[in-house]
Amino acid sequence: TIGYNAAISAFEKGGEWQRAFMLIAAMEQVFRELDAISFSGVISACEKGAEWQAAIMLLVETKQTILEPTTISHNAAISACEKGNEWNWTSVLLAIMGKVIVEQ
Repeated sequence: TIGYNAAISAFEKGGEWQRAFMLIAAMEQVFRELDAISFSGVISACEKGAEWQAAIMLLVETKQTILEPTTISHNAAISACEKGNEWNWTSVLLAIMGKVIVEQ
């Protein structure tokens, strides 16, 4: 997965969230289980493109796997919502993130 994550990182830096999104979909077919780095990278790419819907979808998908979303994933999704002027979702994600931190 190192090579795929490097590609996701390059797509993120280049603002190519669609390519990062397509790559993680392809990775799921090959590897079945993805790591937190893969999800965080694509969520960050979505954040750069203000694609809040895709960021939230990936955050939810992360939770449906055996992975727990990282602080980086949450922050990127929150930032994507902020950039998309989705303040309600921003508040929801902040509340969820706060609950997770308190439970730990």
